Amino acid sequence: MPIYEYRCESCGHELEKLQKISDAPLIDCPSCLAPALKKLISAAAFRLSGGGWYETDFKNGTKKNLTDTKGAETSSHSAPASKTNGATKE
Repeated sequence: MPIYEYRCESCGHELEKLQKISDAPLIDCPSCLAPALKKLISAAAFRLSGGGWYETDFKNGTKKNLTDTKGAETSSHSAPASKTNGATKE
């Protein structure tokens, strides 16, 4: 649910309200009780951009998932044992 900002045109009181998009806008000011609240236009508190997570996000210890310049994912962990005719090499 988005947070909407309001300002009373009568007393200047400002408030934020968590509301559903389908909810009717607030009208009555909780400070002076005048029907003079107007919804303000404001920027979002955060912005989602880019193509995904950065390589530095959520790393701990030696677990590092990096992407090479061609976009293929590489890992610092060793690859699993290869299989030949159903049997695993060790």
